[in-house]
Amino acid sequence: MLSKEIRQKFLEFFEMKGHKIVPSSSLIPADSTVLLTTAGMQQFVPYLSGENEPPYHRACSVQKCFRTADIDEVGNEIHHTFFEMLGNWSFGDYWKREAINYALELLTIIYQLPIERLWITVFKGENDIPRDEEAIELWIKVGISKERIREFGIDDNFWGPVEMKGPCGPCSEIHYDRGKEFIRDKCSIKNCGPNCGCGRFIEIWNLVFMEYNKDEDTYKFLNQKNIDTGIGFERLAAILQKKSSAYETDLFLPFMPDLELKDSLLKARRIIADHIRGACFLVADGVLPSREDRGYILRRILRRTIRYGRLLRMPKQFLIPIASKVIEIYQDVYPELKQKQNDILTVIQKEEEKFGKTLEKGLKEFGKKITQLSNLSLTKLSGEDAFHLYDTYGFPLELTKEMAKEKKIEVDEEEFKKAFEKHQKISRAGVGKKFGGTGIDKIKDEDSKKKITRLHTATHLLHQALQDVLGSHIRQMGSDINPERLRFDFSHFQKLTEEEKRKIEKLVNQKIKENLLVTSREMNYEEALKDGALAFFKEKYPKIVKVYSIEKYSKEICAGPHVRSTGEISGFKIISEKSSGAGIRRIKGRVEETYSS
Repeated sequence: MLSKEIRQKFLEFFEMKGHKIVPSSSLIPADSTVLLTTAGMQQFVPYLSGENEPPYHRACSVQKCFRTADIDEVGNEIHHTFFEMLGNWSFGDYWKREAINYALELLTIIYQLPIERLWITVFKGENDIPRDEEAIELWIKVGISKERIREFGIDDNFWGPVEMKGPCGPCSEIHYDRGKEFIRDKCSIKNCGPNCGCGRFIEIWNLVFMEYNKDEDTYKFLNQKNIDTGIGFERLAAILQKKSSAYETDLFLPFMPDLELKDSLLKARRIIADHIRGACFLVADGVLPSREDRGYILRRILRRTIRYGRLLRMPKQFLIPIASKVIEIYQDVYPELKQKQNDILTVIQKEEEKFGKTLEKGLKEFGKKITQLSNLSLTKLSGEDAFHLYDTYGFPLELTKEMAKEKKIEVDEEEFKKAFEKHQKISRAGVGKKFGGTGIDKIKDEDSKKKITRLHTATHLLHQALQDVLGSHIRQMGSDINPERLRFDFSHFQKLTEEEKRKIEKLVNQKIKENLLVTSREMNYEEALKDGALAFFKEKYPKIVKVYSIEKYSKEICAGPHVRSTGEISGFKIISEKSSGAGIRRIKGRVEETYSS
């Protein structure tokens, strides 16, 4: 059964059962406190918690997800960074009986998996939360023998919440017995079964019976009982296509040749395939390579891919053909990949060109450090040396750790963090000047003060206009203001066209002409983020921040100063636009007494 058919049958089945088919949300979640979408349920959290009334009480989706927690395991049979999750939900509608019946019907009738190969795990009871007797009885009732039902505690069979607090509950996992031939090592566990780790049993579906809300260390019942389920699509595809791993299915085969490679070489090939697939989806959703947050994750997987390509002696520019193939095989399901094809290929090519130039030098430098350690019979690379590889050659700490581990060398992570923090303090010595505290109190001339205030508010309008014209991937990377001009650095991978600059300038001046009211209020930093305020360099913000809003057009965490309404700015003109580094553009602008289009 091809992957396209697996997806289609899943959605058709649950639509037939009265579920609303909901499109996948972006890998950039609506909740700005969460870095990436890691589960299908994230877009439904307000409905699961009872915070919002859902427009439907049954839903299903095929959700794009991205996780890095198990990145070191990528390349084995079951782990990926990017993956798809098939899920069905009930928001206060059906409960355990229906969820279990639906799951068994889909797996055994629609996908025709033999019921005798299905093993179940349930919650055994822990932390004053009772054993899930109901689930055990229901599984036995639908034909699962008692011998194939295993009980586990909170670590294995209690799901959530996503953060420290929120909706959660006991879960029941469905595992598939692939057979004794899949045991990687001789299994020493008596009565081998799910969670033994031998490789024979694969978890394919998790049914979460969401009836609790966790608040710190206490669990209280939700006002409604919810069902939240998730199937690992890649794992299911491997089972239905009778393959030992997803890398041998039609999800990967078109862009992953040379399957005869063995051991570490095969793992390297799998890592490349996984990471390029993930990079395509990240860029399509507006993520660009950078030194922090989502951009850092993208850069990390791309540079990890380039390094493994060198190990396999791949030719230069080897990523583009692979990425093009990923887009080709996924474009029907995820049309955004085709729509953003030029962006995806441009970002990947530029990152490969940039890192490729320094990789060989960095590898030589790393080799020298390892030789020095070996000569001194030492087994730990200093944090200063690791930071040097990061700052000079662009090696993410995780890449250095991975290479060091291959040489049986540790990395002093604490020392690396200290070196990194020292670097941040130096580079941000003028952080107040860059991000709002323009040093205005030290300026004597009143006319200069007024001009700086006008320029500062214009910067907020410019930032929003850049997002409106170029896309949501735009992020402020730096700022500087003096009485003569503003300078604004932002994430973008190519030069702006004259038409784009004209649209941006015109939009800023339109908002000036509308004379929008500028207001501010102090609030908790986390609340500000949830309220949609833009924020950057998160580690520097205090607990209580000031948020400036330009009516409904712009909202940012900022230290001021600002005009009372945008009409005071009069007019805005872009002076220049140029590169300010890899993936970063710089605009300089000035305020004028009048503006003419």
